[in-house]
Amino acid sequence: MDKLDSMAAVCDFDPIAGSVPATKVEITVSLVVLYTQGVETKQWREFGRTEVIDNTLNPDFVRKYILDYFFEEKQNLRFDVYDIDSKSPDLAKHDFLGQVFCTLGEIVGSPASRLEKPLGMHGSGIPGKKCGTIILSVEELGNCREVATMQFCAHKLDRKDFFGKSDPFLVFYRSNEDGTFTICHKTEVVKNTLNPVWQAIAIPVRALCNGDFDRTIKAEVYDWDRDGSHDFIGEFTTSYRDLSRGQSQFNVYEVVNAKKKIKKKRYINSGTVTMLSFAVESEHTFLDYIKGGTQIHFTVAIDFTASNGNPSQSTSLHYMNPYQMNAYAMALKAVGEIIQDYDSDKMFPALGFGAKLPPDGHVSHEFPLNGNIENPYCNGMEGILEAYHQSLKTVQLYGPTNFSPVVNHVAKYAAAVQDGSQYFVLLIITDGVISDMAQTKEAIVNAAKIPMSIIIVGVGHAEFDAMVELDGDDIRISSRGKLAERDIVQFVPFRDYMDRTGNHVLSMARLAKDVLAEIPEQLILYMKNRGIKPCPLPPPNEEPGPEDQDHTHPYLSPTPTPI
Repeated sequence: MDKLDSMAAVCDFDPIAGSVPATKVEITVSLVVLYTQGVETKQWREFGRTEVIDNTLNPDFVRKYILDYFFEEKQNLRFDVYDIDSKSPDLAKHDFLGQVFCTLGEIVGSPASRLEKPLGMHGSGIPGKKCGTIILSVEELGNCREVATMQFCAHKLDRKDFFGKSDPFLVFYRSNEDGTFTICHKTEVVKNTLNPVWQAIAIPVRALCNGDFDRTIKAEVYDWDRDGSHDFIGEFTTSYRDLSRGQSQFNVYEVVNAKKKIKKKRYINSGTVTMLSFAVESEHTFLDYIKGGTQIHFTVAIDFTASNGNPSQSTSLHYMNPYQMNAYAMALKAVGEIIQDYDSDKMFPALGFGAKLPPDGHVSHEFPLNGNIENPYCNGMEGILEAYHQSLKTVQLYGPTNFSPVVNHVAKYAAAVQDGSQYFVLLIITDGVISDMAQTKEAIVNAAKIPMSIIIVGVGHAEFDAMVELDGDDIRISSRGKLAERDIVQFVPFRDYMDRTGNHVLSMARLAKDVLAEIPEQLILYMKNRGIKPCPLPPPNEEPGPEDQDHTHPYLSPTPTPI
């Protein structure tokens, strides 16, 4: 799957006067300081300061700050407001007026990407003290919008399979400032050929070179193997400037395997890769749709099968340790805390599967964690966690591990809203091998046509080989001869993200980054395939009206579908 590169955003601070203290104070000069927080250290670092504005309780700041925006990360921000008393850069010498904490995603996910929050005097010892209001807005930089569409073929690649030819695919990487490389695209696999012609690929220009047209781009050629141990054929390097020349002598590349070159004196190359076509166009971005009002609906489905172990035993994956979260809770919180910024009211349906339910002990694969069939919504992440904990006390873990019921359940609601106003993300957290593979593959192929993405997190130490097939990274999933229209599934085993030092915050951040990175491109591809354009923004300085915001719960339609 493709990685979404960072998108630049501009923050514009506009504090306005709210209630002022009983003792009147004339604010002569105002300043806002922006801080960002490190994921690992949790330390606040000053990112920048606005200009200083004189003699007003309603300063409208001009200076903007460019931040890298990552949908898949929780980017904590802090805004401190000061009354400036002198020319000293030392903030301790000025009057602190208040501060606001939020995430960049919270601003992006607000109506028209405009967030208004009251300033607080955190740590002042004056609870509830009103200090005014700050308005934060973001906009995407225009140079992020170009997308390069390219097609490549290869000639006389090395044979890697003993009984046949190779099954080649290409992986593209962007070079970073520190000399490392970041993956930005992977082609499909072309089976049993040494002369593959890959389908045209579309990659954001920013993902390829981050705006530096001469930055090194590396491409690696692999022979696909079913077990995931793909054989390296060779690599070549280029740049966006060279690629943009299109089909020409400059875009025929020798594929070189450095180890073979050292061992074999007569080695020339492991084949060649040739560009067949190149085109650039500007496209709508993820932020365009979010800013236009698209809401992301998050649903979680938790595995309650018996293979998790008795929840009352410390060896169980569902064991509720009073001192730390279990893997289910960590995976849920890691993903949910980021996605919740893009849902206006933070109400989320939470389902369970694979358990016997009271009072008659019937097995269910799509039951509401809160016990309310007609309204399975929980209030925020804490509400979901509370419903999860209560379910463990009332249901009996059983089986089997069936995914298709919860996939089809969410798909019913996604299929009813295909105008681009809503997009659905289903998080499945499971410990075992899937039991209804054929039905789940069919459900996923059908879901690929509607506004929906699926994240599967495997917990525990089971073998998750079957999940890789659902992921569709290497080979697009199919059912009954039908190929999925989009790649909408991302699977990861949580054990791969556990920090060796026991830092659960870091483990959760790593997990969220990988499982959420592809959601923006999956949403964009759905919109593009359906010809859906972002809704126009309201005019500047105009508040979004109720008609501009759809707060309808898809699960609470006039004729709710029974679970």
